[in-house]
Amino acid sequence: MTTNDPGDDDNTPPATNRDTDTPTTSSASDPAADTPTTPSASDPAADTPTTPSASDPAADTPSASDPSSDVAPADVPPAGGEPATTPHTPSPTRAPTQAHIPAQAHIATHITEHFGDRAQISESFGDTTIDVAPTDWLDLLTYVRDTLDFTFFDWLTGVDDPPDTFAVVVHVYNPTAGRRLLLRTHVPKESPHLPTAVDIYRGANWHERETYEMFGVIFDGHPNLVPLLLPDGFEGHPLRKDFILAARVAKPWPGAKEPGESGHGAPSRRKTLPPGVPADWGPPDA
Repeated sequence: MTTNDPGDDDNTPPATNRDTDTPTTSSASDPAADTPTTPSASDPAADTPTTPSASDPAADTPSASDPSSDVAPADVPPAGGEPATTPHTPSPTRAPTQAHIPAQAHIATHITEHFGDRAQISESFGDTTIDVAPTDWLDLLTYVRDTLDFTFFDWLTGVDDPPDTFAVVVHVYNPTAGRRLLLRTHVPKESPHLPTAVDIYRGANWHERETYEMFGVIFDGHPNLVPLLLPDGFEGHPLRKDFILAARVAKPWPGAKEPGESGHGAPSRRKTLPPGVPADWGPPDA
């Protein structure tokens, strides 16, 4: 029995050598091994980036105290941890105070404390109406504007209130609370004078001019109390209840004919005057 020579050609694979073409498994201690090794954390030349320290002045992460930084302080990640995220909370809107939301009872309380029994307060269709004498008119307008925040002037008008007075009504609005308020006073028909409200609400200028020409109420102290809508030379105040509607007599009144005018039926009777025309006024045959 013969022993095979290691140099003989047989099926046994040759010994591996790192100088041969056949790759061999590198040893963990071999510095020339081709297999990449995980760099050590203590290796200064390691390619793995490390988290910059908060005390590192050369760190790329912008500091919260850096004025040139675009990152908010809450977004700066802490050293060695996950980035801290703080949800954005919108700043709360300041709720209006009680002084800026005058409820109906709140308005009545303030008016009663200031005017006492000189002011009468009533409710109608959800609106509050305050009645005062002409001597308290400007005081009322000033008080609701400055104290109750009814700063928006809406309109002013007159009302023929038979038999002896004209009512002057002002509608104002509180834009913060969204509430309306009616202010009212009465002047006698024999002397319909009232102080102007232009110095308190500038928008009352033209409204007082219209009320003057339509009802004849004179607003003392008005800067330019002249007719606003009616043509020059117009006589009378057309929104008074005693104003004679002459056009209803001068022109044929529309509607059905009087009895006898159609040529058949009952005999003719005295014609009735149109509404708005006094019984003792008109043509002789009326």
